[in-house]
Amino acid sequence: MSYANAREALVDNIRYVKHFPVEGVVFEDLTPVLADAEAFQLVIDALAAACEEQGADMIAGLDARGFLLGSAVAYKLGLGILAVRKQGKLPPPVHTQEYALEYGMAALEVPASGIPLQGRKIMLVDDVLATGGTLIAARRLLERCGAQVVGHAVVLEVAGLGGRQALAGLPLTVVNSQEDSSLRG
Repeated sequence: MSYANAREALVDNIRYVKHFPVEGVVFEDLTPVLADAEAFQLVIDALAAACEEQGADMIAGLDARGFLLGSAVAYKLGLGILAVRKQGKLPPPVHTQEYALEYGMAALEVPASGIPLQGRKIMLVDDVLATGGTLIAARRLLERCGAQVVGHAVVLEVAGLGGRQALAGLPLTVVNSQEDSSLRG
């Protein structure tokens, strides 16, 4: 698996939108990457390689773009996918994990029944790593359910927000990273 090819596909296809969602921010839009079959395949191959390296037996995709990416990775590896949802999107009973945002509180949920998580080796998949708050909340939630989170895999990283440091202790793969493709926190 060549992470360089996936990085090149990202560079060639990401749409950069200045001053979105607020003044001074450059938003990296993955929509063109998802729409380009070859770029999408290269990114999924890179994420799948990371998940396979960590011995995952289930993929957890984070709401919402993590669903798209995680589902494709799970399919490629022949694994199940668990959708980690934003609060209020699942019928009860659910397990909930609250976490702080820069502008308030949020929560993630997974079903409390019907999906055995005890002892599962789960890899978390999402689109972007910023502060790491969402991935940390998902990790705590799944560990409370008896799962073992074996690592994190994301496509993009917003540098300078401390996400990499916040995820210390578990493997982190960032497809667009210029560093080693399987980074340790």
